[in-house]
Parts: sequence; structure tokens; C-alpha cells
Amino acid sequence: MLLKLIMLILFFAVMVAIGFYCRRHATDVNSFVLGGRSVGPWLTAFAYGTSYFSAVIFVGYAGQFGWKYGISSTWIGIGNALIGSMLAWVILGRRTRIMTQHLNSATMPEFFGRRFHNDGLKIGASVIVFIFLIPYTASLYNGLSRLFGMAFRIDYTVCIVIMAVLTGIYVIAGGYMATAINDFLQGIIMLFGIVAVIAAVLNSNGGFLEALNRLALVSDETASSQPGVFASFFGPDPANLLGVVILTSLGTWGLPQMVQKFYAIKSEKAIKKGTIISTLFALVVSGGCYFLGGFGRLYSGSIDIASQGFDAIIPAMISKLSPALIGLVVILVLSASMSTLSSLVMASSSTLTIDFLKDNIIKNMSEKKQLLTIRILIVVFIAISVVIAIIQYKGNVTFIAQLMGVSWGALAGAFLAPFLYGLYWKKTTVVSVWASFLFGAGFMVCNMLFRSHFPAMLQSPINAGAFAMLAGLIIVPVISLITPKLEKPFVDAAFSCYERTTEVPVKSDLGGN
Repeated sequence: MLLKLIMLILFFAVMVAIGFYCRRHATDVNSFVLGGRSVGPWLTAFAYGTSYFSAVIFVGYAGQFGWKYGISSTWIGIGNALIGSMLAWVILGRRTRIMTQHLNSATMPEFFGRRFHNDGLKIGASVIVFIFLIPYTASLYNGLSRLFGMAFRIDYTVCIVIMAVLTGIYVIAGGYMATAINDFLQGIIMLFGIVAVIAAVLNSNGGFLEALNRLALVSDETASSQPGVFASFFGPDPANLLGVVILTSLGTWGLPQMVQKFYAIKSEKAIKKGTIISTLFALVVSGGCYFLGGFGRLYSGSIDIASQGFDAIIPAMISKLSPALIGLVVILVLSASMSTLSSLVMASSSTLTIDFLKDNIIKNMSEKKQLLTIRILIVVFIAISVVIAIIQYKGNVTFIAQLMGVSWGALAGAFLAPFLYGLYWKKTTVVSVWASFLFGAGFMVCNMLFRSHFPAMLQSPINAGAFAMLAGLIIVPVISLITPKLEKPFVDAAFSCYERTTEVPVKSDLGGN
């Protein structure tokens, strides 16, 4: 217990110290929200990855999907690396950085407002962010309760408050740069932690081949009658597995807290490096989490899924490990949760301040007042997430749990298509963006309220979210073709940033000869 407490105290001390160290760099809105758009590839890539993967992934999704799909759940992690990280950086990274700087936008709603010359879009997007990002923030605490209960016998409410307060301190003090540096350190912990835990768990089951052989002997008639299905390549349900891959991978393309990382990156060279680093990080962390979860059924004798739920699987797998490893896992999950929490509250507070309050509610809002408001809202949003998490935990309010489940699908379903087309296609119209906003958010709310009336395939929030994202990719171009276009000079001005001539060395471009 002493060893675990020392590890925990050191971890918290370093996080807070970094926050106060970065305070001198967070003197205006641009530096506080975007780190002055000068963040290097390593910090940006790790900030992207740690914001992507939280305790929800390690404890919740890894246990749930590992149980459902067996070792084939590793495909989710591979999809996260290739689609959610590599392709996101390749397709969105460079264009996002160039156009957002050209339009002087610091948030995703502000991008929509300036790219489409429509303040209504900015306000609408900020409302969607506020409604769906806060419940998602509250869900980050869910994975901590069992781990802290197992390792420290500490009440869940105390865990939530401690984590929230310490995250709030370093985010409020140092802004985006403090978050990015802490994300880097937290990312290193996650990398080493997941590798160490996988090795220890496999070793406790006789090694990889022995664990795989034992998994092949597991049968569950409710999942599949095929023998050895949980150790197979595609598992018992490839169709629903694909839905999970799409939602958890493609979804990052439309999440404000993820896309905002591209706003802050330093240079072209940094984007190329960041792409490689981010992809490898996701492959190890996400692939490792789902790979570990794939062996969850080997522990079916230690847990009762009906009464304890899927969140009990990963804690059961690590409960017999050494105190040092258990301490490492707790810090791993704390790192994953705190990094994502800091990213979410930063996105929420900056969006509400810059896109909703400024010029709409509060006229002539000075730089100093904006910065103060963002910091105050960080406190408010963290407090709201804590209250929601405690109410959901102690009162078992299913409505809140359902709202958390649809948050990712609603945000990505609303924003992915208009953001992507807005970067690449001049003919994207204001009406098509509104249609995507209303369809993505509305479809997921209807799925939550009237789930039993949906087709069987779409009753799962996972599949519904994937459908909303893919539907948006069709809705935006179709509606754009039949609705009034933006004025050509305005659109050309927005896209002029891509036409600017830049000289490069011959080693980078041979030219036409």
C-alpha cells in the first residue's frame, strides 16, 4: 500500500508542477487555448493519443468488447491506429492547420462560423458541443471506481474529486501547453504500462500460446455455436465488430477535442512526424488494451457479468498482479482519464467562451476577460462532470448513462462530414452543414429515447453512431448540390490559403524537370 501511495503522490506532484511551470506561457487566449500554435510533433501526437484513449477504453470498452468478440477485438485497436490516427492526420492534419490559421479560428464552432460566413452555425455547433461533451466528460470517471476500490479501498466519490481537482489545477494554471506536456508524460506511462500489464497477464496464464489455447476452449452458445470462436480471426460477430471499429476510429475525425490538436501543431515537418508517432502510439495503447481485453473470458470464474458488469473484467485480470504493477495500472488509468478530461474541459470552455458568450452575450469582450472566463468555465465544467458522475454512480440513473453512450456518435455524426467537406470542397453549403448538425445530433437523441423502434442493427448506440457518421458523408454533398451556394469570392478567399506559394529545398521537391 505504501509503494502504491508513493507512486500516486509523485504522479500528482509532477502534473501540478508542470501546470504552474507553464503558467508564464498562458498569458493570452491564443497561447492558453492553442499553445501559440507552436507545439511540436511529439507533444501534439501524444496529446492526440492520450485524448483519444481514456479509462473508458482501458476498463470499459476493452472489457466489454473483449468479452463479446474475444481476441478479434484487437481489430478495434488496429482500426483506431490506421483510421482514427494515421488517416486522420494525413487527411485532416495539414489542411486543418493551414485553414484554421488563415481564418483565425481557435475552435471547431468558430471554424464553421468563419468558413461558411454564418454566425448561426457557430452558435449551433457550440450548443451541440456543450450538450454532448459534458456527459462524455462525466463518463471518464467510470473506469476508476473499481480500480481504486481494488488498489486503495478508497470511496469512488473521493477518487472523482481528487482527480477532478488536480486536473483542474494544472489546466487552469498552464492551459494547452501544460496539458500537452502532461499528456506526453502520461502517454509514456500508458505505453509502458499497457506493455507491462499484457506481459504479466499472459505470463500468469502460461504464456501467449497457452492463453490462446485456453481461450479457444471457451464456449458460449448465446454468442456463437462455433467452437474456438473467441480465439478466431474475426470472432463471433464480425458485422457488429465492424460497427465498433467505424465508430471508435472514424469518430475522431469529427470530435472537437481531437481535431483541435491539429490547430496547435507547429509546422509541416511536425505534421509528418506526428502522423508516425500518433499511429504507433495508438497501435500500442489501443491495440494493447483490446488485445488484453480479448482474454477476459479466461477470468469468467472470478466475476459475474450479470451483476458486476463488463467494467469488472479488467480489474479482475490485474487483481493478482504485484503491488508495483497494480500501482502502475492505477497510474495508467489515471493518466488516460486525466489527459482526456483536460482536453474535453479545454474544448468545452473555450468553445462556450469564444463561440457563444463573446459578441453574442457579452459585447466587446477583452482578451483578459476571455481568458478569465475560460478559466472559470473550466472549473464549472469539471464541477458539472463530477456531479453527473456521482449522481449516475450512486443513483444508478440510466438516462445519464445512455446520454454518455450517445455523446460520441452525436458529436461525430454532426461535425465529421461538414468539417471534412469544409476543408476540401468549395461547393459545401450552409444548409448542408445545418442538415448534418440536425441529423447527427437528432438521430442519436432519437436512438436514446426510442431505441426499441429502431431496426435491430441500429438499436446499438455503437452502430447508430457509426451510421450517423456515414450518413453525414452522403447528406452533405447531396444537399449541397441542391441548395444555394456561398458567394464565390468569399469561398475563394477561404481556400486561398492552399494556393500560397512556398519555396522548398530540392530534396523535398524535384520540380518539373
